[in-house]
Amino acid sequence: MRNVLKYTSVLVTAGLALSVAACSSSGSSTTGASADPDKALVVIASPTPHAQILDYVKKNLADKAGLKLDVKVVTDYVTPNTAVQDGSADANYFQHVPYLDDFNKKNGTDIVSVEAVHLEPLGVYSKKVKSVTELQDGAEVGVPNDATNEGRALKLLADNGVITLKSGAGTTATVQDIASNPKNLAFKELEAAQLPRSLGDLDAAVINGNYALDSGLKPATDAIVLEKAEGNPYANILAVKKGGEDDPRVRKLAELLHSAEVKKYIDDTFGGSVVPAF
Repeated sequence: MRNVLKYTSVLVTAGLALSVAACSSSGSSTTGASADPDKALVVIASPTPHAQILDYVKKNLADKAGLKLDVKVVTDYVTPNTAVQDGSADANYFQHVPYLDDFNKKNGTDIVSVEAVHLEPLGVYSKKVKSVTELQDGAEVGVPNDATNEGRALKLLADNGVITLKSGAGTTATVQDIASNPKNLAFKELEAAQLPRSLGDLDAAVINGNYALDSGLKPATDAIVLEKAEGNPYANILAVKKGGEDDPRVRKLAELLHSAEVKKYIDDTFGGSVVPAF
C-alpha cells in the first residue's frame, strides 16, 4: 500500500511541476537584484496555512506595496524546492530550516532562507485515546517518514516520556535511534501527507500542523500533545535559490509577511494552531 501511495504522489508531483513550469515560462523566474520588479513573483506553497497567508497578502497588501504575486499551490514536500532550484518558481513557502538543510545536502541544491514567518506546532493525535499515557502495550503510532520531521516527531514523543532517544540523536533521528520503548510501540513510518488519512487505522499519529489543518483537525484543541513554540527551530520560512534574496520583489514580500496585518491575520484565523514567528 505504501508503494502505491508513493507512486501516486510521484505522478501528482510531476503534474504539478509541469503546471508550475508552464505558468512561469513567460520568464518571470529571473531573480536577484536584476529581476524585473514589474513581473509577478511566482511563489509555490503548501495549501494550509502557507497559501492562505499568501492569498491574504495578495488580496489586501500587495497592490498597495506595488507587488504582483502569483501563488501556486502544491501538496508535497519536494516540488516546491525543485521548482525554485530549476527556476520554475521564484520562491517557496512551506518548510523549516532543518528540512531545507537536509534537502540541500541530499540533492545538491542551493536554496536559502529569507525570513521565518510562522510555526505550525507538530502534534500527536488519536481517535482512540485522550492522552499518550493511555496508549496500550504494542500500540501502533504513525510518524512522518521524511528525515527531519521524523526526528522532530520522535523528539516530541521523547519530550513527553513516551520513548527515550539515544544520546546524540539529532533532528534526523529515526526509529533506529530509539533507546527505550517501554510500551513496545510499533512505529509506522508514512509520508507526512498520509498520516491524517491513516489516523483511524492507527492508535495515534504525529502529524504536521499544515496537514492537520488540511484534514479538519484543530491543533490547539485536538492534539493530545502539542509542540511548544518557545525556542523551536522549526519555524516555516520564505525561501529562494541563492541570490534570489536580493530580488526587490522577494524583499518586499518578506516585509509584508512580517507586517502587523499578517500577524493579526494569523492570530485571528488560526487561533493558536499557527503561531507567528516574528
